[in-house]
Amino acid sequence: MNAAVNALVPDRFGGPRRIVCMTEETTEWLYLLGEEARIVGISGYTVRPRRAREEKPKVSAFTSARIDNILALQPDCVFGFSDLQADIAAELIRAGVQVTIFNQRSVAQIFHMLAQVAAMVGAADRGQALLLQYQERLTQMDQAVQARIAQGKRRPRVYFEEWDEPAISGIRWVSELVQIAGGDDVFPELAPQPLGKHRIIADPLEIVRRAPDIVIGSWCGKKFRPEKVAARTGWQDVPAVRHGQLFEVKSADILQPGPAALTDGAAQLHRIVMQWMDAHG
Repeated sequence: MNAAVNALVPDRFGGPRRIVCMTEETTEWLYLLGEEARIVGISGYTVRPRRAREEKPKVSAFTSARIDNILALQPDCVFGFSDLQADIAAELIRAGVQVTIFNQRSVAQIFHMLAQVAAMVGAADRGQALLLQYQERLTQMDQAVQARIAQGKRRPRVYFEEWDEPAISGIRWVSELVQIAGGDDVFPELAPQPLGKHRIIADPLEIVRRAPDIVIGSWCGKKFRPEKVAARTGWQDVPAVRHGQLFEVKSADILQPGPAALTDGAAQLHRIVMQWMDAHG
């Protein structure tokens, strides 16, 4: 390559070198890939991995961001998630920044997003190896469920609550992971709805009528209060309340549409469901 071309074209093509991650899942994934040196800024809501909070400047929330602080980091790429960050993305694009907004909602889409990020940073092989591990774990969960069913066990009815006031349920990747883990989501019709406002349960007594065997709460960063749920009007006859089957899975483990949901989140759902299946016919 002659000097003139060499001055304009990089001598290696390893993807973006200065990345701002406005949500946690891309931060965690880049750490898992061993590519954390590329990260120059993160979301203030990041808790996975814990060390990221100590090592990286926090420049965004979820629906807001410090645009000047992001620009000061001179990123060559910003990763974001969903329509909720569209306004932030537009402002950064107008400032000349490359922005990639992912919109993964299903388990399959999470896998695709992670593969895409790995390829973007030149770590496709490492990403593929990790994703195959995640896929194998989910397959093993399904096999364990099928073995219980072959023994005459039934799948429990599961109500997953993303928020309590108003009650919101049915987030798609969680609904799918509940199914893989061995349960049946009691509000499967809500799963196709991408926006939380379209997954509000207008009549809270409809939850009672669907008689969940297990209630799992993940109140989007707020501590789940099983005693508060059990005390709701009309809930005393809900099977999950009668048998003390109310559990929390922390939002960082299940509401993050990335590695956490596929690993720790799915594992916790599976453990809860397996314990129920082992205790019931």
